[in-house]
Amino acid sequence: MSDPNAVLYESRNRVAVITINRPAKANALNADVALGLAAAWRRFNAGEDRVAIVTGAGEKAFSGGADLDAPPELRRFMPGVGIAVEKPVIAAVSGWCVGGACVLVQMCDLCIASETARFSYPEAKLGFTGGLITALAARIPHKVAMEFILMGEPMTAQRAYEVGFVNKVVPAGQHLAEAEEWAGRLAGMAPMVLATLKRFVGRTLPKGPSEQAGIAMADIEAVWGSDDYREGLAAFKGKRAPDYHGL
Repeated sequence: MSDPNAVLYESRNRVAVITINRPAKANALNADVALGLAAAWRRFNAGEDRVAIVTGAGEKAFSGGADLDAPPELRRFMPGVGIAVEKPVIAAVSGWCVGGACVLVQMCDLCIASETARFSYPEAKLGFTGGLITALAARIPHKVAMEFILMGEPMTAQRAYEVGFVNKVVPAGQHLAEAEEWAGRLAGMAPMVLATLKRFVGRTLPKGPSEQAGIAMADIEAVWGSDDYREGLAAFKGKRAPDYHGL
């Protein structure tokens, strides 16, 4: 990782505030952000924080989407796709939220948006896609999702609220404070109940092909990177019985 500060992680009263920290580049998603977000989700899973907020540094952009000079593989750092996350996650959005950043918001459980927020998915105009955005049709009305995905026109915070992509629109500069207030309330609730409800909702929501493939690849890569995989190879080469530990 060339920039270890591309993603910041701060614990505040059992709430993890995860910040995409490339404001000079509109918080564009590059390899450093991908690695930083993946590490942040793993830290969140393993630690005592009960709720996560993901946001972008500054007011101009939550994230301008993939860095086109070095676009990362989105599935690897998407919560619920590349990394299973059973605790609640809230997106706090201000300014532009473009392309893969919309997918990140889509995979969060809740979203607080500043009135300045603008959502855009321009991949059809740019000539590429990874397909993860198609799961949006399971989360907002079908025709609205198709308009957003195919036409590539910006959606205001108010419109995003009206169609159910955003939970609440707040005045400029108040998105993080409002997200922290929601997160504080969730952090005081029963963690097992929240995790169970989130898990059940995840099983209820239909998943697009790219989302299904991303989940499958994460499971397969976990096996190939496991101690058991290495133990199996060593046992085969050493002509002995393997000693597996499920790790």
